[in-house]
Formats: sequence, C-alpha cells, structure tokens
Amino acid sequence: MELSKQQIRPILLYECKRGTNASQTHRNLCEVFGQDVITVRSCQFWFEKFRNGDFNLEDEPRSGRPSVIDKARLRSRVKETPDITTRELEAEFGVSHGTIINGLHQLGFASKLNKWVPHALSERNKLDRISKCVTLLNRHRNEPFLDRLITCDEKWIFYDNVVRKRSWCESESSAQRTPKRNIHGQKIMLSVWWDVRGIVYYELLPRNQTINTDLYCQQLERVQTKLKELRPQLVNRKGILFHQDNARPHVSALTLRKIGELNWELLEHPPYSPDLAPSDYHLFRSLQNFLNGKKSLRQTKSKES
Repeated sequence: MELSKQQIRPILLYECKRGTNASQTHRNLCEVFGQDVITVRSCQFWFEKFRNGDFNLEDEPRSGRPSVIDKARLRSRVKETPDITTRELEAEFGVSHGTIINGLHQLGFASKLNKWVPHALSERNKLDRISKCVTLLNRHRNEPFLDRLITCDEKWIFYDNVVRKRSWCESESSAQRTPKRNIHGQKIMLSVWWDVRGIVYYELLPRNQTINTDLYCQQLERVQTKLKELRPQLVNRKGILFHQDNARPHVSALTLRKIGELNWELLEHPPYSPDLAPSDYHLFRSLQNFLNGKKSLRQTKSKES
C-alpha cells in the first residue's frame, strides 16, 4: 500500500504529539507500509517543524521557477511554431530549460534539422503540382499507361566514392576523420532511359562532359532506334509516353520539336518537382549504394604513378 504525502504528514504530527521520536516513527511506518514510504531525513524535518510550533502540513512555496508545465499549451505552441527554440519556450512558460526539454520528450517531439528543398514554392506552384498529379492519376485510372511510360534522367558517376564509416575508439578520443568527396574530382555523366521492364538505353558521356540541347536530341534519336529493337509493339501500336524533368536541355524549343518528330507524347512535369522522377529513388539510389566505397582503377593507378 502506498501513501501520499498528504496521508503521511498527519501521522507524523500524531506521533510527534504522542512523544515518539522521528527515528522510531520512521521505523514504524516502514514496518507497516514498506521501506520506501518515507526517509528518515523527511521525518526529522517535519518533527523539527512541529516542535517549533509550525503545524502547517502543506509544502512551503519554493523560490525559483516551477517544475510543472501545461503540456496541452506546450503542444499547441510547438504545433503553431515548429521552429521555436527551447530557450524561447523557457522564457515564455517561465520554467526551467530542463522542464521544457522533458515536456517536449514526453509529448513525443524530437528536434530534427529541416530538409533543404530546391525552391520555396509559391501557392501557384503548389496548385500546379496538385493539378498535374491529379490529372495523371485520373488518366491512369481510366487508361492504365505505366507500360507505355519511358523516363530519363542523368547522374554524375564519381571515380572516387568516399563513404563515411563508424569506427571504434576510446571514449575520451575524438572520432576518426574522413575527408569529403571532391565534387570537382574526376567524374562522368550517366544518361539513362528506362521503363517498367528495365533499362532501355544508356550512355556514359566523356569525362566531365555535360548535356546540351544538341547532344540530347541526338540521344533521343538513338533511344528511338533502341526502342524499335526492344519495344516494337510500344513504338508501332501503343505509342510512347515520355517523362522528363525540366532541365534546360530537356525543355528547349529544339528538344520539344524533336520529341514531336518522334511522335512521343510528353507528360507534364511541375516546375521544381522531384516527386515524379522515379529514377531518383528507384534507380540512382540503388546505383549509389552499389558505388559507395568504390574507386576507379584508373584513378588508383594515376595516384600510384
């Protein structure tokens, strides 16, 4: 049986009035209610108060800030302003910093670094995203088209793919250092076109060469030739639905004219939207996981020489 403070203190006052000392009262309470019911120091504190003529059984007001916080108000405040700091909450609620931290953890909040996004989207950009996505979803419900979809993307392939690892070290020592990859180091660009069945065509450009409009149009011609070989039914009967992002070589007038000449239907892609580029999360992530920690044999030999 557990007793609250309000239940124990009248017992202490009764025992003090009977002439029982604090140590004996502590032993009696522990024998009946368990060893953790009260400490001997607490008994001595209250007996001293009673002998001085103070019979108030309530806690005296303490100096400093309160240790209790209105969690409903805290939740509402953080939901309203997610980037508010704990120091600002401390000043606003008039409690200690530790109380704020504990309250946030008890409410299930965690401090996470905000994610970078390419652009701050306007309301028009957001509505444009929704409109194009809904249009594609409705079209797919009425006429499933994923087996007709060809998509493309580019990725830099680095010769030296540094990966950060965990290592064991003494607790007093600092962690080992790993230099970041040199973004200006040796690299080649991979251009890839693929559909639901897999990769249709890819090219590895000469080292440090990038895509321009003329090269991209030439690539589209080679992709068309490959599609006639690998997907003849798609080219001759169903028709190709083509999806690409809004990179400059992809949306130039010359490129759009070339896509029209190939009789490909170009699907809409909202500006600044990575959500409709499946290469980023289906193909390139797996490719990068495979490359992590690997170095080009050519680069290794050049360093040795």
